[in-house]
Amino acid sequence: MMQSSPRSQPNADKKPAIRAEEKLLLSRRDAAQLLSISQRALDYLVATRRLQTRRIGKRVLIPVADLRKYARADHPEPIVG
Repeated sequence: MMQSSPRSQPNADKKPAIRAEEKLLLSRRDAAQLLSISQRALDYLVATRRLQTRRIGKRVLIPVADLRKYARADHPEPIVG
């Protein structure tokens, strides 16, 4: 009888998917998508300290709470001048 390897089981190596709304921190790419802006514009917001970041190892992550707070406010000035 043949034993099945972990690779033959479809969900053996996969982590459960977590929706962006349920995460506490997002990558720069995901944060830019959430705000519907370019990644370059997001980097500018981080550089000008309009958005806070957290570092975990080499990763730069943005708290979802800060993204929501930024999105709720009006920002009539251009992001990049």
